[in-house]
Amino acid sequence: MANDEAPAGILKRQRSAARQGPLGCAACGSRRPGWFCSLGNSVLADLELVTSTISLPAQASLFTQGEDARCLYLICNGYLKLTTGRPQDRQMIVRVAGPGSMLGLYAVLSHGVYEVSAESLTPAQLRPVERDRFLNFLRSHKEAQMRAVQCICQEYRFALQDACRIALAETVAARLARLLLELSHQIGEQTDSGAFHFPLLLTHEEMASMACTTRETVTRTLGQFRKEGWISIEDSQVTVNAADHLQALI
Repeated sequence: MANDEAPAGILKRQRSAARQGPLGCAACGSRRPGWFCSLGNSVLADLELVTSTISLPAQASLFTQGEDARCLYLICNGYLKLTTGRPQDRQMIVRVAGPGSMLGLYAVLSHGVYEVSAESLTPAQLRPVERDRFLNFLRSHKEAQMRAVQCICQEYRFALQDACRIALAETVAARLARLLLELSHQIGEQTDSGAFHFPLLLTHEEMASMACTTRETVTRTLGQFRKEGWISIEDSQVTVNAADHLQALI
């Protein structure tokens, strides 16, 4: 398992992401069913008219918890971590967001503030949409209205999963198993064999924060999962080979 330093595979992906230019939404290979950018091509074309594109280097702040939500952001490529907590205190990672995710949707729709902070884990490209432009876009497209509701429901599910991981899993193994399964579905892809794989973006210390344990325990427990053959790690990619075994721990 990789240590807390950025593995060579992650650095390679970072350089690759930095070289990629933003594509038109209809031609983008990162569109996923059920996510906001999986809208019909004509609706996406109208969305592109009210967006711009921005690039972030790794470890750059996108927005901070408590700021007025003037924009929401559609991730085209790259990965960001969402955290909560006051800067002077311990920060808790809520989740990792990847291509297709929309950040700040609830805050914009409620005319509120960002409830989390967002920071890039890798170089990332995003499409920001100003609040008023997005609201006008929604008023003109019923399909987008329904998809926005679905995305809010998805955010609720992620928050519920986070609460269950912390409050209901009695053992560290169960909390880490739940975290691996969450990452599989949130930023991973399913292979033809039924396994899931996703990029290894978090350090052991960050995973420990999400599982309410220590870095040493994370290292030891993940090592046991690998020994059992339930997961494998190669070139900074985690493959969940036996999701049913991980699920049985929860």
